[in-house]
Amino acid sequence: MGEVRPPDTGPGTAIPPARFVTGSTFRHVVTMGATGSVGLMAIFVVDLLSLLYIARLGDPVLTAAVGFATIVQVFAVSINIGMMIAVGALVSRALGGGDVGQARRLAASSLVLSVAASAAVTALLLPLLTPLLTLIGATAETIPAARTFLWIALPSTLLMALGMGFSGVLRAVGDARRSMNVTLAGAAVTAALDPLLIFGLGLGIEGAAITVVLARLAFAWVGFSGAVRIHRMVARPSPAAVLADAGPILRVALPTVLTNLAPPVASAFLAHVMAGFGTATVAGNAVVDRMVPVAFGGLFALSGAVGPILGQNWGAARFDRMRAALRDATLVTGLYVAAVWLALVLARGPLTALFGLEGAGADLLGFFCFAGGAIWFFNGLLFLGNASFNNLGFPLAASALNWGRATLGTMPPALLGAHLAGPEGAMAGMGIGSALFGVVGLALAFRVVGVLERREAASLGAEAERPVGEPVP
Repeated sequence: MGEVRPPDTGPGTAIPPARFVTGSTFRHVVTMGATGSVGLMAIFVVDLLSLLYIARLGDPVLTAAVGFATIVQVFAVSINIGMMIAVGALVSRALGGGDVGQARRLAASSLVLSVAASAAVTALLLPLLTPLLTLIGATAETIPAARTFLWIALPSTLLMALGMGFSGVLRAVGDARRSMNVTLAGAAVTAALDPLLIFGLGLGIEGAAITVVLARLAFAWVGFSGAVRIHRMVARPSPAAVLADAGPILRVALPTVLTNLAPPVASAFLAHVMAGFGTATVAGNAVVDRMVPVAFGGLFALSGAVGPILGQNWGAARFDRMRAALRDATLVTGLYVAAVWLALVLARGPLTALFGLEGAGADLLGFFCFAGGAIWFFNGLLFLGNASFNNLGFPLAASALNWGRATLGTMPPALLGAHLAGPEGAMAGMGIGSALFGVVGLALAFRVVGVLERREAASLGAEAERPVGEPVP
């Protein structure tokens, strides 16, 4: 399509196109996972601080409202995550095969489609906020505050679509530091502005929502600086290129988006179950929802880190390194969860006091601290499986597993657990489903690598048997 290679960006700015096909896979997993964790954890920590500031206003209705608003917002954010995974998978594979021009064009087309999808979802959600909030259990008390938050914050998901897309490009080229800086920028803005707007200017929940918008603006700008201005890994988009690339991109993105919509459905269902136990339980569940990414954000980052490593090595036909990366990622998952689990158990008392939770809300947070490690270890295995499927051409497998966990692995056991043991039983029931789907997901990921290896061997065998001079079909 007339694409040219990017010009020389000068000393210190060029990143080797396929850095993951050599060197220690364990080091690559740890480096990409750790830097990704820093950025994600920074965002999740300041999100938790934002909820803490709202909780400090002394109105549990506002705390619950932010929790419900977050669940609705996650549906829009999930679209962006799916598109980010798609751009990372396609760009990393093109780089692994040595085609920088194709990688740049795919990056540009993916960003255009990502923003368009985010705009469409936002336009769909805004008129439906009241019925959606009611569906997940919000009451007449909490709906007005949740609607206010969402009308301000939800349109900024377009900025997040750009930021996540640029971050996916940076991950694909292996620039862990600049990918981390994208999320750190948003976290820094949130940390600085939240207390100023919520307390200093007395804007309350509106101040928290305005901060979300400004943080996402910083998110997009820093991502643009790294992916476009420094690496020059995003070509100038054109309608012809977007139309030509839409098929390959959407074949990865649509199942990936479908995969990422499953967790919010599970969260919404659990919130609906918790709503039946009163406002205190809803507030406790809102705190747990914000604590999960803070405590286990490293698992999200780890799955994002594994994708480009698998993609580059698939492009280079290094199946041995793909298996090694999965084994190393599983080991890191276990070590990480063990450390976090111990920290949660030791900190359960101070955390309950910090958020001012009492009664059923305090009990739910305490149970999460005791049981969360077991639940999230298996979720981490499922994340690794999904990263493998999404980056290795089997995105429908990720969709099937995630929706299986969100439905069969969440709804029946959560309802049964709630009936037998209240809110804690609902959380435990969801954990049992996670264990089953996590083990299956990781086992299938190793199987996928074997399938791809056999396909490659068959292709090479057919090529070797073809008579010299016979055209390739």
